[in-house]
Amino acid sequence: MRKMLLAVSGAFLMSVAGTAAMPVVNPVGSGLLIPAAIADWKISPTGIWAGKKDGKTYWYKLDKNAQLWWSTDGKKWVSVEGGMWADKHGKWLKIGEGKLWWTTDGGKNFSEVPEWKWRGPGGEWYKFDAKWTLWVNKKV
Repeated sequence: MRKMLLAVSGAFLMSVAGTAAMPVVNPVGSGLLIPAAIADWKISPTGIWAGKKDGKTYWYKLDKNAQLWWSTDGKKWVSVEGGMWADKHGKWLKIGEGKLWWTTDGGKNFSEVPEWKWRGPGGEWYKFDAKWTLWVNKKV
């Protein structure tokens, strides 16, 4: 009996210790506890994200058909031939077959981006949901 009590107590303490270190928030009136890193994701009000190539900043956005457009000034937009942009670490990303893909070998081999999430040049994180809505998180 004593061993069983110790085992149950130990399991309880380990589960509490694992979650206690994770900051949580409680959205007003929701009754839910959500990890803070998740709560910091917000829908981008503009649907625009930053990218860098050869030290120059480019701005990107998707149209209603998930086609990629870019701009150097945020005013004049041009369709991106090939539909690719680069993340903070130089991986090229593209949308195809209803998924977000990336490559590190100049487009020879692509793999699906985990969680459809990538890091922008300023350290911010971006992700798309299933409807291609852009989300941004500056704290992750």
